[in-house]
Amino acid sequence: MADLSELVKAYDVRGVVPDQWDEALAELFGAAFVQVTGASAVVVGHDMRPSSPGLARAFGQGAAGQGADVTEIGLCSTDQLYFASGRLDLPGAMFTASHNPARYNGIKMCRAGAAPVGQDTGLSEIRALVEQWSAEGGAPRADRQRGTLAQRDMLADYADYLRSLVDLTAIRPLKVVVDAGNGMGGHTVPTVFEGLPLELDALYFELDGTFPNHEANPLDPKNIVDLQHRVRETGADLGLAFDGDADRCFVVDEKGDPVAPSAITALVAARELAGSPGATVIHNLITSWSVPEVVRENGGTPVRTRVGHSFIKEEMARTGAIFGGEHSAHYYFRDFWNADTGMLAALHVLAALGEQDGTLSALVARYDRYASSGEINSTVDDQAGRAAAVEAAYADRDDTELDRLDGLTVTGPDWWFNLRASNTEPLLRLNVEARDAGTVARIRDEVLSVVRA
Repeated sequence: MADLSELVKAYDVRGVVPDQWDEALAELFGAAFVQVTGASAVVVGHDMRPSSPGLARAFGQGAAGQGADVTEIGLCSTDQLYFASGRLDLPGAMFTASHNPARYNGIKMCRAGAAPVGQDTGLSEIRALVEQWSAEGGAPRADRQRGTLAQRDMLADYADYLRSLVDLTAIRPLKVVVDAGNGMGGHTVPTVFEGLPLELDALYFELDGTFPNHEANPLDPKNIVDLQHRVRETGADLGLAFDGDADRCFVVDEKGDPVAPSAITALVAARELAGSPGATVIHNLITSWSVPEVVRENGGTPVRTRVGHSFIKEEMARTGAIFGGEHSAHYYFRDFWNADTGMLAALHVLAALGEQDGTLSALVARYDRYASSGEINSTVDDQAGRAAAVEAAYADRDDTELDRLDGLTVTGPDWWFNLRASNTEPLLRLNVEARDAGTVARIRDEVLSVVRA
């Protein structure tokens, strides 16, 4: 019987190949996916990792064995798979381990219309079936005819759809450096940008799941150093960096300085609200104070949620929100089936910059209003005990408010911090924001002195 305790996460499947899983297990996941979703047809895609084509094909064989017709879209970004799920109205599976090292692979699954599959929405049932069938030596024979496998290229349709949502045809010409990190951005960016008034300077567009140049994780500052240097060296208007499966996009300005994802969230929110006055915008509780401020200033209604795509997508569906953003550079759009797409956010940034004559740093300054610490991780033996000690330190202060929507958030007169436990590691994650850097440093040091005591 396969041990899936380390393989099946809260929102996806992810582990080392072939140590933790292989094509035989992928086939069982495909069969279980069809059983749990009741699908008569599914769409499957994969990234550029060496193990991805075989795993994706095995998953498709398992799905077909249960009677589902399988549309294989081949190499794609995760948001391209979400597009296919939405456009075809089919459940889908994307084979990727995003920014993880080359030996990893995983599955991101969704129901028809890109609706998420997580522990509470089918993933726990899929895991139970895979465990059962692995112990029994395979999935049971389906009581319907075996499904078919057919190939379909949807890259051009994906690009056309995104360009229909953001019109860049009339912007001034822009010089853009894009670092694809040898990931799927190297596959999608040329087609999406084709014919637009953009001079593309391509960094690491060769698809290579061994990541020979740097990890495809732009959240780590060391992985955008090459992008920053190229932007400064060439005098480009901006730089874009995509993670391995190209569902997240990070931005640097013309100086090579990183633009905070909260500033991008605020910028895109303002643009979306211009076309839908009074609409709701979702933001997680670690995004900057500037996000709800900008939403209100543009006539929208901000709604604060927990961290994580399942919570964002639930709230978007519940409220009919037009847009949602997270501090981790995940951006969600109602017009994209409430799914996240870094590419669509990038097109909004390009349009906003190209519709005026100023620089990107000047443009985003109106959305980047506060000082922040970034995420600071502390390894602790007793997450709950250390978090409780921090809560006790602030509970009786007259100038603070505490809430526990997601971890502990403490808000003071001109600052706030959030302390959350990692679900997968013995870590406490701290984020601090304030009106000035000195206050950020003071609050950061106060909290860490308790966390690390």
